[in-house]
Amino acid sequence: MAKHYHSQFDERQEMQTSDFEIFYYEDKEASDVSMHRHDYYEIYFFLEGDLSYQIGKNIYPLQYGDICLIPPGVFHRPQFHSNDKPYRRMVLWLSPDFFARLQALHPDITYSFNYGNQISCHHFSCDFANAQILFDKLIDIIEERQRDVPFHEAMISCYIASLLLSINRIVYMGERPTAAKSEQGSLFTRLCEYINTHLDEDLSLNALSREFYVSKYHISHVFKENMGMSVHQYLLKKRLYACKNNILAGEPLREVAMTYGFKDYTNFFRAFKKEFGIGPKEYKDSFGIVAQPHKEATDTIEHAVFDEI
Repeated sequence: MAKHYHSQFDERQEMQTSDFEIFYYEDKEASDVSMHRHDYYEIYFFLEGDLSYQIGKNIYPLQYGDICLIPPGVFHRPQFHSNDKPYRRMVLWLSPDFFARLQALHPDITYSFNYGNQISCHHFSCDFANAQILFDKLIDIIEERQRDVPFHEAMISCYIASLLLSINRIVYMGERPTAAKSEQGSLFTRLCEYINTHLDEDLSLNALSREFYVSKYHISHVFKENMGMSVHQYLLKKRLYACKNNILAGEPLREVAMTYGFKDYTNFFRAFKKEFGIGPKEYKDSFGIVAQPHKEATDTIEHAVFDEI
């Protein structure tokens, strides 16, 4: 049976578990929410909607990938401008005791929250590539929460720690342009950044060679030396993860495949299932996403055919 990732919206503002709770919300119509605060940490990851977010006295317009880090006791609320778009976001609540246990293992894990308190700003933006990284880490937490396997609790803690440390890095690099510039100095790092922000374009070795004015053989060597895989293998993984995100945005499967260079749907299906253990249509259905009427029959037929391959 396919797992369901979306959460039924719950107006409560108190935790029902001792360590953490995570939600993936999508509302077709958003209703007003009054200013409120709670006694746990909240990580709010914005995906879609027409709204701003008020935290304390500050109001922040939101765009895809924005992060709001809300400490205990700080008032906050969304401010909706219209219902023209569905309201999609992911929310992670962490109890102070759980947060303290993570900090005991990783002392720097509180960096982003501490920094936000210092500058009186609890809102941070990130680029598309980093937003995808955070989205995938949040999905990992949701998926692990639904599993009943050995080392489940330890794995959850690792996933949450990884998310917090990734947010720390994004905040740190975003607030220190000099450090970011230095970090981007190597050819390998610049290659990764370029690939991550041009996934829907020609990223063949010849194209990369023209872009960076170095031979494709040198690019292959540098990438293999640093990543342990070829440019093609890395690009395939990044494009498949981008496809997951576009599927969740409700785009038709064939259009998603074409956008990221899969000219043949059969190849897309096989690559997606090999990477994630589930076909693209089954993945879409697990989130309860409804396909466009004129696409549904085609997708269903294709899925039935591919299951026989």
